[in-house]
Amino acid sequence: MTKTINYNLPIKLITQKDLISANCLNVSELLSVVENAFKSYAAGDVIFPEKMSVIFDSVSQNRINSLPAGIKSQNVFGVKWVSVFPENPQKNNVPNLSAVILLSSLSTGYPFAIMEGSFCSNLRTALVGSLAAKYFAKVDSTKIGFIGAGELAKTHFLVMKELFPKINTCKVSSRTTNSEKKFVSQLSRKYPDVKFIACNSDYEQAVSDADIIVTAISGQEKILQPSWIKKGAFYCHVAGLEDDFGVALKADKIVCDNWDMVKHRTQTISQMYKLNLLSDNDIYADLDEIILKKKKGRENDSEFIYFNSVGLSFIDIALANWMYKCVLDKGLYTDFSFKSNSMFDII
Repeated sequence: MTKTINYNLPIKLITQKDLISANCLNVSELLSVVENAFKSYAAGDVIFPEKMSVIFDSVSQNRINSLPAGIKSQNVFGVKWVSVFPENPQKNNVPNLSAVILLSSLSTGYPFAIMEGSFCSNLRTALVGSLAAKYFAKVDSTKIGFIGAGELAKTHFLVMKELFPKINTCKVSSRTTNSEKKFVSQLSRKYPDVKFIACNSDYEQAVSDADIIVTAISGQEKILQPSWIKKGAFYCHVAGLEDDFGVALKADKIVCDNWDMVKHRTQTISQMYKLNLLSDNDIYADLDEIILKKKKGRENDSEFIYFNSVGLSFIDIALANWMYKCVLDKGLYTDFSFKSNSMFDII
């Protein structure tokens, strides 16, 4: 791994193929990067401005977000530009999420990398949810259930399976049977020791006996019901409004990546907070408090634990900076000429 980075121009253009070829899917190292990012945040090493979100349709929640952040000790500041258009797969036959990440030096302010961002963004979400599962899911978990069958769901399985190698059954439900079939087809090739079951859009069947539940959807519908959740389950809430209010009320512990960020959004427990159905005292912990051992994780096998992730841009930037170093080591990038001269030296 490169220890020092030359932030001189030109900018490096980095594709998803570059990232995969540079072994940026090393889950154990990625989890370490995420844990260290939470520690940096707790230590005051993070620059973390408010994100900008523009919602174009209140019903579909079509939106584009700009998420800036920096890590002082790593000499990096960046921004993730991410669009989420939930109806894209059905209406436009393209993914619901697309993203670009720009990284700049804190020494000079100059950009040094432009990176395809959906790879990093999906991984960040899955890594944070899986890191929470490390502390709050039962260590002998064998069954995982998904509501949602897209790239985010598949990425969650990839990381969860690394942390919970005893997982031998995976049920998946989605709005379309085609997406379920694709999920099963793609993952069963990589994980022959796991029984994958497509549930034909039967959401209850997918999660009713699961040790770990993941709702990886971008809709605005209260799909997950409290009666479907068995004692001792761990629930990873990924996106917006995807579960009935009763799910959070049933939880023994509610944990967030960052509650102060969550409660100002439009997710399930955010809405409950605004309706006075939840208070600050109902939130057990933020994830950094668990990582730093300020609070305990799972304390018994009967606890039902609800984890809510809003998405923290400093984790995206930490991951992107680590991936940049991997790509740089392998020489897997394209130089993009960037002139800092006055335009009057050229025209």
